[in-house]
Amino acid sequence: MSRPHDVQSLSGTDLTVYEAVAAIAVGGEAASLPGVAGMTGLTEEQTRASLATLVERGQVVPSGEGFTLGRHDFEVDY
Repeated sequence: MSRPHDVQSLSGTDLTVYEAVAAIAVGGEAASLPGVAGMTGLTEEQTRASLATLVERGQVVPSGEGFTLGRHDFEVDY
């Protein structure tokens, strides 16, 4: 059984969006919807739906006008 914060249990699209948010978070910035969509090649509609799923799961959290990583038990290093 996977833990609620286990990224290995994500769909391919959700994992792609999560990784984009993580890549932006390394720089200490919040990831914007257009920024994540541009990084992933997904439409803003697809990105918005995926971010909603990730927020519901606690894997990303809203932060101002964007999103940052939620609780996780690993270090992100790019």
